[in-house]
Amino acid sequence: MEPFCRGRYRARLAATPEDLRACQRLRWLAFVARTGQPDDGQALDADALDPLCRHMLIEEIATGAPVGCFRFLPLAGGGQIGRSYAAQFYDLGALARFDGPMVEMGRFCLHPDCHDPDAIRVAWGVLGTIVAAEGAEMLFGCSSFAGCDPDAHSDAFAMLCARHLAPRRWHPRVKAPDVFRLARALRLRQPDPRRAMAAMPPLLRSYLAMGGWVSDHAVVDRALHTMHVFTGVEIRAIPPTRRRLLDALSA
Repeated sequence: MEPFCRGRYRARLAATPEDLRACQRLRWLAFVARTGQPDDGQALDADALDPLCRHMLIEEIATGAPVGCFRFLPLAGGGQIGRSYAAQFYDLGALARFDGPMVEMGRFCLHPDCHDPDAIRVAWGVLGTIVAAEGAEMLFGCSSFAGCDPDAHSDAFAMLCARHLAPRRWHPRVKAPDVFRLARALRLRQPDPRRAMAAMPPLLRSYLAMGGWVSDHAVVDRALHTMHVFTGVEIRAIPPTRRRLLDALSA
């Protein structure tokens, strides 16, 4: 896959061990550093799935400095979903019946000092290219909220429960030992739409705008100090106007 360039940024596949370490270092800074763990300048976020995935590095064109990354795992169909990262935390037996190619996207992050929305647009542009190249009919992954206190995410969780739950035919069931049922947030309050959308992770907002859906529970990941929901987007179900936007970003 050729590098994907837009504005100040370039997205390219990690091609060397040094590239992979740059992604893993960036992930550590984004996900682990905020938990207060000491940093010797060399700490990495790495796991057993890294060798199975391809890794996308987003960097400033002028300096080559890494500003973002994600990894992705193409699957031939739902029968392979047990290989995914998400399958460690969710019972995805229903999605095992999905009959088209799939791509799992994970570990998406930006450098803590990067707040430029153009970097996210580049990520979506190259993701559109990946979806087209793989012929993917479903995009899925885990969307993470920082922190393990559900009260801090109550508006977002209530809105997800009220408007964006997975179709029954693909419903992810509970597997992890520590989960928060989104319906609890909805019982406690009616979501304020503005606050709820502001509290959504940027990537999840984009998924939802394309008709994406989530699990009915959030998994509490105390190692990374996050709560995450399973998120899926059926490519054929993306509204035409949103699909044109995705196509335009990847053109």
